[in-house]
Amino acid sequence: MLKKEVKLNKEKEIIRKKFDGIVVSDKMEKTIVVKVDSVKIHSKYKKRYTVSRKYKVHDEKNQFKIGDKISFVECRPMSKDKRWRVIK
Repeated sequence: MLKKEVKLNKEKEIIRKKFDGIVVSDKMEKTIVVKVDSVKIHSKYKKRYTVSRKYKVHDEKNQFKIGDKISFVECRPMSKDKRWRVIK
């Protein structure tokens, strides 16, 4: 009788949220504030409207300035508000 060895892949596939936005503030060190706009549809009237939200994003080299378009993903908490980092 043969015994089969089954190796379980214990590495979980991590799904991270990704956003694109525009830098609205770069006054802090290693942190930028990014505004993300999303379009929603009203449930009753079916009208489209824009909702914006601001995120504090980690920028290690302080390379992004106001008006730059960037992409960022979620990561471990770096401070009270900062849970995002820039993708190059």
